[in-house]
Amino acid sequence: MSELLIEDRPSTISASAGVVKRNDTGNEIKLMTAHTFTHLDALESESIHIMREVAAECKNPALLFSGGKDSIVMLRIAEKAFRPAKFPFPLVHIDTEHNFPEVIATRDKLAKDLGERLIVRSLEDSIRRGSIVIKDESKPRNPFQSVTLLETIAEFGFDACMGGARRDEEKARAKERIFSFRDEFGQWDPKNQRPELWDIYNTRVHNGENIRVFPISNWTEMDIWQYIERERLHIPSIYYAHEREIIRRNGQLVPVSHLVQPKPGDQVERVSVRFRTVGDMTCTAPVASTACCAREVIEETATTRITERGATRMDDQTSDVSMELRKKEGYF
Repeated sequence: MSELLIEDRPSTISASAGVVKRNDTGNEIKLMTAHTFTHLDALESESIHIMREVAAECKNPALLFSGGKDSIVMLRIAEKAFRPAKFPFPLVHIDTEHNFPEVIATRDKLAKDLGERLIVRSLEDSIRRGSIVIKDESKPRNPFQSVTLLETIAEFGFDACMGGARRDEEKARAKERIFSFRDEFGQWDPKNQRPELWDIYNTRVHNGENIRVFPISNWTEMDIWQYIERERLHIPSIYYAHEREIIRRNGQLVPVSHLVQPKPGDQVERVSVRFRTVGDMTCTAPVASTACCAREVIEETATTRITERGATRMDDQTSDVSMELRKKEGYF
């Protein structure tokens, strides 16, 4: 059997057999005679292919990056797709100003460490322009993100925006293509989607139209956590168990914050929780947990029967078609 020579550093290929030798300079190298190709390698390879397809076919793409676990996985995939060169697109975040501070800190740190351009546009910008009118500051701002996103796309002329949405999260996303086309108003028509045969994608758009691309569409929550563990990714600390003051409302643990205060009759408890997904603080609930590392989260995820958005996102529970309606209005 022929031998494959690789450097002694972390690899996406896991060795099942091999020996260690030293080269002429005295550095250790591994002689691998066999290797395995896992399902994570297959998912990663598909995502790298999609990102490179976007970079090759689209004139001015962007990567939506919030600092959440899915977008951090996307960031690592972008590294593997394009390093040592700079990314052929900027990172873009639409900030609701209702985000968890731990997530924003992680967003800024990773962008700085990678040396990549980060474009942040806030809903406050749209409010000042008058394109968004907020009547109740205690209500979720997620429904208004579409306005600021569409304004940002128009400002920079992006023709494709890559996001970290996955099909297992929610049924509207389950029926959306990897390359999701939006009309000149940013709207998605679920009844008018292009076929995607094998790994062949049609990226042609008319002036004013836009593509939303989801490179990790075929990943599951379990895949994400296994990848985080394998790649040793730094993610916001609130994804792991920590003590937090919560209020029990409608079967959910609502976190107390400067935006969400107890109402008369509410009982504030201090509970060990973690967040399965992060977003607007006013509508994102944690779950009770003692998982303090990726391995423990994986074990918890293996036993759950409720999707992460179904268990934690209050804004998705106002209607059976909440997400689909927002996507039709321009939501990513």
